[in-house]
Amino acid sequence: MKLRYKIASGFLVLLTIGITSLMIAIGYSADCEPARALEPNVDSMKAVVYRCYGSPEVLEYRDVEKPIPSADEVLVRVEAAAVNPLDWHYMRGSPYFMRLVSGLGAPTDTRLGVDFSGVVEAVGEQVTRFKPGDEVFGGKTGAFAEYLTVHEDRGLALKPASVTFEQAAAVPIAALTALQALRDSGELQPGEKVLINGASGGVGTFAVQIAKSFGADVTGVCSTRNVDLVRSLGADRVIDYKQEDYTELDERYDLIVDMVGNHGLLANRSVLRPDGRLVLVGGPTGNWFKSLAGPLKALLLSPFVDQQVRMMLAELSHQDLVLVADLMQSGEVSSVIDRRFALSEVADAIRYSEEGRARGKIIISVRPDH
Repeated sequence: MKLRYKIASGFLVLLTIGITSLMIAIGYSADCEPARALEPNVDSMKAVVYRCYGSPEVLEYRDVEKPIPSADEVLVRVEAAAVNPLDWHYMRGSPYFMRLVSGLGAPTDTRLGVDFSGVVEAVGEQVTRFKPGDEVFGGKTGAFAEYLTVHEDRGLALKPASVTFEQAAAVPIAALTALQALRDSGELQPGEKVLINGASGGVGTFAVQIAKSFGADVTGVCSTRNVDLVRSLGADRVIDYKQEDYTELDERYDLIVDMVGNHGLLANRSVLRPDGRLVLVGGPTGNWFKSLAGPLKALLLSPFVDQQVRMMLAELSHQDLVLVADLMQSGEVSSVIDRRFALSEVADAIRYSEEGRARGKIIISVRPDH
C-alpha cells in the first residue's frame, strides 16, 4: 500500500509541476523586439503590426514589405477593413490558451486584422475566379494594411455592386458568424421564434436581419439606447435588458443565440421550448478559465438534456460570403456602421472596440478618399 501511495503521490507531483510549467509558459509575455529595417529597394506599404502581446499601445503603424501573390493567390488593394473582438484577443494574447496557436511569449504572425474589402490588383497564374479590377471582400489575417494576398478559393468573394467598400468590409466575420449560428448550429426553420441576445452588436445586427430573411419570428435584446436601431433592422420585438430580464418573462423560444453570456445555461434553458436550441457565440472574457466556463458547461450538459446547447466558431467560406452578398444585393441585409477610423488610428479603433459599446461595426478606412 505504501508503494502504491508513493507512486500516486509522485504522479500527482509531476502532474502539478507539468500543469504549473505549462501555465507559466502560456501566460508569459515577452518584451517587444526591435523592428527590423526593410531591405533596400523593396516595395513597401503601410500596415499595422504588433511584435508583443499587450494593450493597443503595442500596435505600430509602419512600413512593411508589400506582398507578392503566389500562383493561386490574389493581390488585393485594400480599401476598407473592420475591427472584430478577435483582433484585440490576438493583440493581448488573451485568453492565454490562444497563445498555443498565436505564439508563446510573442505572436508568431505580427500582422493584425481579418475583415477587408478592396480591388484586385494582380492575380497568380493559376487564378481563374478573379481578375484585376474586380471589387472583392473577404477575410484574411493582415487586413489592417494597404495590400494583402489571399487564396482565391478561401475567404474571398465579389463585392455586390450596390454595396460600398465600407459596408462590405463589415461583413465577413460578423455576418458569417450570425449566418452559421442561425443556420448550422441553430438549425433555424421558418416560423420559429428566435431570441438574439446582443442584438445591437456586430454579430447581432446581422443575426436579426438574417433570421428575418429565413422567415423567423425575431426578438432582439439590447440596451435602451439601441432599441430603435434593433427594431429598424426588422426585429418583431425588442427587449431592453435594462428594464426587463428575458429569462424571467413568459415567452418561450425555439432558438436562443447568445452573444453576451450574461445569463447562465439554466436560466437560458428555462425560456427554451422542450426541443429548443441554445447557441453560445460569445461570453465573459478572462485570461484563464472564465472564458471557457460556457463551452465546458455546454459540453457537460448537452448529453443529459433534450434541449441542444452548442458553442460555435465561425468559418470563413466563399459560399457563405456569396450568400450574404446576395442578401445585401437584394436589400434583405445591410451593414450597421458605428464609427470610422483611419488605418493609422487602428489602436484607437481597437481601444473603442474593447469598451463593448459599439453599435454594429467599427470600420477602418484604409483609403478614405476612394
